[in-house]
Amino acid sequence: MSKTGPQRYPGASTAYWYQSKFGGDAMESNVIVWHTTEGTSLPDYSGGSVAPNFTAKPDFTAKRLVWYQHFDFDTSSRALVNKSGGVETNTLNVCQVEIVGTCDPGTHSKWVKAGYAHLYTPELPDWAIRDLAAFAKWAHDNHGVPLSSGLTFKAYPGSYGSNGVRMSSAAWTNFRGHCGHQHVPENDHGDPGALPMAAILDAAKGGTPLKPQEDDMDPIDVWAYKGKKNPAGTGAETHDAYWYLRESKVRLDSLTTQVAALSATVKTLAGQVGKDVDTDTVVAAVQAAIADAVVKVDVDVTGASTS
Repeated sequence: MSKTGPQRYPGASTAYWYQSKFGGDAMESNVIVWHTTEGTSLPDYSGGSVAPNFTAKPDFTAKRLVWYQHFDFDTSSRALVNKSGGVETNTLNVCQVEIVGTCDPGTHSKWVKAGYAHLYTPELPDWAIRDLAAFAKWAHDNHGVPLSSGLTFKAYPGSYGSNGVRMSSAAWTNFRGHCGHQHVPENDHGDPGALPMAAILDAAKGGTPLKPQEDDMDPIDVWAYKGKKNPAGTGAETHDAYWYLRESKVRLDSLTTQVAALSATVKTLAGQVGKDVDTDTVVAAVQAAIADAVVKVDVDVTGASTS
């Protein structure tokens, strides 16, 4: 079968591309199956043997989803159980997306206590809904995947096993639109739990969500970025917006360190002045003066700091 429409999602990294290793069946995908990884980092999917078409990983600093693509949109991936002699799952016109995060309230509670930043599907932030909606809209506009579901996304662990929302073989064969792993026959998983599917689809229908970042490089750490080499081959680095942002942060961090050191010194000195001096008042006054001076410092992107 020939595949129609764009096969790569704009901005998605192909650093973990498994189609070359596992092939897959060509098809015209009209269903999106949503999963959760139940982890906080990009999985290796057992070398790709159980990989979906896409993985959406949160970047909490930038408040966006970073997308990785492992198979073409219209090529079967491998994240569903497909029992012998039953209905087809991975190869039945489905594109699969894993969200890096959890649907399990127990796991969510543990990660909160441990201080792990993570996505919890029943409580997705607006920016995650926005970016999932952007993908759903792209799939609709370019591949005709309906912006509909009609299914109940049950909360985990009630969504596991025989959950009352898992489709029959006939219902699965005839389904079009958006569903979760919890809805797929021959499977017992309960992810993605209480994913706010209605909110995602409403956002996809209600205008143009934020356009995904389009670039020819893998997602970057802004603070570690030092610029691209000059394409002219001179070896010099071009100083683009990322470079200036990083430099600004470096200088602000330096100022913060200096203020902390000065404050500690002032407190020590004030403590030696004498019993008749209100050291707290002295410290507060000097710290206020320092803070006033700091906020007047302006970082000049040409390289000099002026006040």
